[in-house]
Amino acid sequence: MDVPSRSNLDIPKSRYTAIIVSVVIFLLLTSGVLITSIYNSLKIRDLRAGTALSANLRSDIPRLTQEIYLLNTMREQKQLAAELAIQTTKVNKLAESIDAEVKTLVDGGKVNIRDEEDVYKPSQKADQLEYVQKTSTLWAPYKAALGRFVIADTSLNASALENEFGDASQGIYNNATGLTDSLSGENGQRASFLRNLQVFGISFAIIYFIVFVLYFVRRLKASDEELISARRETQEIMETVSTGLFLLDKDLNIGQQYSTALTKIIGSDRLGGENFASVLRGRISDKDLNTTRQFIEQLYNPRVKEKLVESLNPLHKVMLHDTSGAQASDSRYLDFKFSRVYENKEIARILVNVSDVSDAVYLEQRLEKESAQNDMQIEMLTTILNVNPKIINEFITNTKLHIDKMNNVLKNPGSSQYELEGKLSAIYREMHSLKGEASALKLHSFTTIASDAEDKLNALQNQGKLGGNDFLPLAVNLDELLSLSNTIETLGQRINQAAPTSISNVKATTAPVDRNEWDDFNITDSSVNSAVDNAVSADNGWDSGFNSNIDVEDNSDSHLLPYYQDFAAQIAARQGKQVELNMTSLAHVEIPVHLKKAVKDISIQLLRNAVVHGIEDANTRTAAGKPATGVIALQMKNDGQNFTMTLEDDGQGINFDGIRDKLVAMGRFDAAAARNLDRNELLKQLFSSGFSTRDVADEDGGRGVGLDIIKAQVKEYDGKLNVNSEFGKMTRFVITLPAA
Repeated sequence: MDVPSRSNLDIPKSRYTAIIVSVVIFLLLTSGVLITSIYNSLKIRDLRAGTALSANLRSDIPRLTQEIYLLNTMREQKQLAAELAIQTTKVNKLAESIDAEVKTLVDGGKVNIRDEEDVYKPSQKADQLEYVQKTSTLWAPYKAALGRFVIADTSLNASALENEFGDASQGIYNNATGLTDSLSGENGQRASFLRNLQVFGISFAIIYFIVFVLYFVRRLKASDEELISARRETQEIMETVSTGLFLLDKDLNIGQQYSTALTKIIGSDRLGGENFASVLRGRISDKDLNTTRQFIEQLYNPRVKEKLVESLNPLHKVMLHDTSGAQASDSRYLDFKFSRVYENKEIARILVNVSDVSDAVYLEQRLEKESAQNDMQIEMLTTILNVNPKIINEFITNTKLHIDKMNNVLKNPGSSQYELEGKLSAIYREMHSLKGEASALKLHSFTTIASDAEDKLNALQNQGKLGGNDFLPLAVNLDELLSLSNTIETLGQRINQAAPTSISNVKATTAPVDRNEWDDFNITDSSVNSAVDNAVSADNGWDSGFNSNIDVEDNSDSHLLPYYQDFAAQIAARQGKQVELNMTSLAHVEIPVHLKKAVKDISIQLLRNAVVHGIEDANTRTAAGKPATGVIALQMKNDGQNFTMTLEDDGQGINFDGIRDKLVAMGRFDAAAARNLDRNELLKQLFSSGFSTRDVADEDGGRGVGLDIIKAQVKEYDGKLNVNSEFGKMTRFVITLPAA
């Protein structure tokens, strides 16, 4: 939106131009004084170092000459060699010190002054350069004569000694004195200039400040009066509106003007000048907070259309937690709306309008929850009305068995890491079996909960060290699954109770539904009652689902044929494949009662494994010269002594090299050890818990549990398992279980 015209409140830019220019001039002059002061201070320090150096030279050169004369006298008196050596060393050390001083004067270097170290730079003044050059010129022959005198180890007469060292020593002394005087004079001049400059700078700053205050305060006073009047009008508006209104700048700072209602909505009395991100921090997730920053940045981007980013608002109906982070009574849902504020066609601010929409959100959530419950009940009713009652009854019974087994496993605390890993594998197998059977019946409410539990189990499987408390979150999933199981059982019970009113027209050849197929259960959920009543009172609701010549008292297992075929078709559709399932023997074989659940679990896992891992997609099969539709044959045989299941697919076979690569990628073996594994050892790894050749898990596979379930079932019933595979052509599983 555009800022409305307010000519009486507009502040000309020229009003502040004089202030800016004055401040700039002041800063420039201050900077000039400061830079000049710093330069002179550094120069004075350098002069101090040069003065100290020349003064040292002036005092050292007479001392050296005296020590040379003393050494010559000691030689004339033929004193002891030890005393002569001491004196010679003293002369050499003093000569080395003077030599270093002369080199520093010529080339520059470090100078020690009262335990402090300064850096001396060679002087550039003509007279000082002359003093240094003469000193260096005199010192060179002096140093050479000294070297010869020390090495000669003989004394010189007074005339020779004076010629060698006397005149040169005096010359060096005079030049050092001249250099010292020159450096000291320059040092004094610069120090005097620095003092005058500082006095000027301080005086100028005081005078300028007084002028600045007297001149500009009077001009700003008139502007303040106008702003106070405008603010009073704005405040009256802000106190009246019922929603939270405030402005945001580019740095996400809240403006000083905001509506009174905002403090109540946000729950904070101090908002003016606060950073919007800081106000929200701890009240919304870090992810939403980062997204909010990016969203506001886009609003300030003139190339991005406001309507385009409006739908990306991360603070639309967002939960604002209390300061403790808990969903307490003062945690509520707020709806933030952002609008651009333009001034002179530029984005000046962002106007934020925030409302408390908690009541509306809670109502929406309640409606969504009721809708989800109704969808779940309709899903269950659809399954009940379209699936053989024996299969539904088996599912309910098996689900409760799975839940009971998982509960029993959870009750065992486990005293070692090995036991905890076994506990994890056992729960994983039961949960995966339950999910597979629910998936075959299209009970997505079951598969969703089971998949969530499998995600938790997979995380535990990958975390390494396990603890007893790590399994506690699974109890929630088991309660939800048990609740769903009871719900579908209750729906089935009510349908059976209402069935006689709807199936009176069924042919005489159709056997009645056995009321014992469903356990007795008291229903209290009115929404379930309504859903069931509507279902069974429909014109064709019962007939379409159950008006078939199926005798629920029959002990044969022919009802599993369409169940398995539908299950295979579902998986193939999800995986983008084409399959044909042949099960000609199922209608003629009797599955032992004690093996019914195991055979069903194994069949589900074998079919799922064949479709997901065995059969290729149509393009791959066609490229390999195969029919586009893969063929899976599931045959069963009962010879009275053994019950045999054989599943064979004409898919890609087992890729043993792929198993090796995956074992290395998972860190179970290094490359060398993996190469040494034979096919039997690789098959053992293929059937181990948590191993899958897929990189991504979905509803149908990739968690490494299906074959582990088959292995566990075969082991539980003391059976045999045989695998035969030809890469690129086929895979055959033969499972033999004792029939008695």
